Amino acid sequence: MAKKQRTTTDAVKILHNMFIKGDPQAEKMLAEAREQSDTAQKIYDLRHQAGLSQKQLAALIGTTQSVISRLEDADYKGHSLEMLRRIAHALHCRLEVKIVPEDKYAHAS
Repeated sequence: MAKKQRTTTDAVKILHNMFIKGDPQAEKMLAEAREQSDTAQKIYDLRHQAGLSQKQLAALIGTTQSVISRLEDADYKGHSLEMLRRIAHALHCRLEVKIVPEDKYAHAS
């Protein structure tokens, strides 16, 4: 007897399978969006762990609160290494940049 394929009820997986999976351009866009989101989230998390407001962090690195707000926005595409280095230094962290091979199966569902 053939094994019945189990369907998912996970909306994210369903949408991924419908709109992303198998489309190289969509997969690339999704990967880039995840990178941007991860960077923004990391800045936000580190700032919160340090107990700083956006304005306080901005003062520490010589910029404005609105710049910090943009850097913490998941849609922002302008993260520079120099700005990330300044943030890391102000928060007593070290910036590490890794370039790793893409795993073409990483987002497969």
